[in-house]
Amino acid sequence: MKNKSLVSITDFSKSDYLKILDLAESYERKPVSELLTGKVIATLFFEPSTRTRLSFESAVNRMGGRIIGFSDSSSSSVTKGETLYDTINVVSNYCDLIVMRHPLEGSARFASEIATVPVINAGDGANQHPTQTLLDLYSIKKTQGKLDDLTLFMVGDLKYGRTVHSLLMAMSQFNTTFHFISPEELKMPEEYKILLRTLGLKYHEHKDYTDIITEADIIYMTRVQKERFSDPIEYERTKNAYVLKNKMLTHTKENLKILHPLPRVNEIDQDVDVNPKAYYFTQVLNGVYIRQAIISSILGLC
Repeated sequence: MKNKSLVSITDFSKSDYLKILDLAESYERKPVSELLTGKVIATLFFEPSTRTRLSFESAVNRMGGRIIGFSDSSSSSVTKGETLYDTINVVSNYCDLIVMRHPLEGSARFASEIATVPVINAGDGANQHPTQTLLDLYSIKKTQGKLDDLTLFMVGDLKYGRTVHSLLMAMSQFNTTFHFISPEELKMPEEYKILLRTLGLKYHEHKDYTDIITEADIIYMTRVQKERFSDPIEYERTKNAYVLKNKMLTHTKENLKILHPLPRVNEIDQDVDVNPKAYYFTQVLNGVYIRQAIISSILGLC
């Protein structure tokens, strides 16, 4: 893993990811260290972010590192017409590692091929979000005690949601049964279903999940992302397609946990927050430990 970029969830092996999960456990036990003393991490966020950016910055600060970069491309030379190629070439001179979010699919891979330092993809359009996936895996393993033989519900925006695409690819390495719940306009893209068929994994597609919710070990909720729609009419038609309410959880499994990459809009009622099966806010905290593990692994510090 040392000096290797993390652009796609497939860039590292299954054993690499399991090592990162184990390392995250050690950071959860002892989050503060001086491992990054003298190291500079650049965070380049060409697209808005709260949790991902702040959890990366928290991870770096907890390990004694320094942060440079921007949280809004309008404060960078992009507004002057600077290309991504030039930006990456310049920033590579200032840091030991780049964390980048960009609205264009493939931008992170492009950056990793230019940069002279490793690049971590913090989200590229509707494509991939591998560090979110790793914190999701950590959350699933922590709450279920395993990653195999689980039933995973993915609900909402399965077409544009980069988090569900990355999570599917990761969980396809385990014996997972998938349930895809979405409106017709936001169905899981065919290439991901082909992957599951090739691997011999079961998946089911539904337009509603109220009658089958008792089968779920994990419910992974997603918001309908307005920024991914070119047609505002299509967005308005689908934005309130699925709303999880506390009363729906009455007869669900004891081990059920509800995950969400956040931000939520209205797809999870606030009355769910007090239910012990709601895990999305703890999931956010897990992101700090996972990103500590990823950074230290890529920089060869552990």
